[in-house]
Amino acid sequence: MKVKIFDESHESDLESRINEFLSEHKDIIDIKYQVSITMFAEEQIYCFSAMIIYK
Repeated sequence: MKVKIFDESHESDLESRINEFLSEHKDIIDIKYQVSITMFAEEQIYCFSAMIIYK
């Protein structure tokens, strides 16, 4: 079993990277998805991440 971690600041970037990975790896066991947000000064900063567990 292996794990691949993705971390992007835009959900569309994360989607592209995951889709690229999935096109190359067929033995996917599970995908965990997470969104976090923080404030820096007056700006909201988002972090979109995913962990793919595969063989």
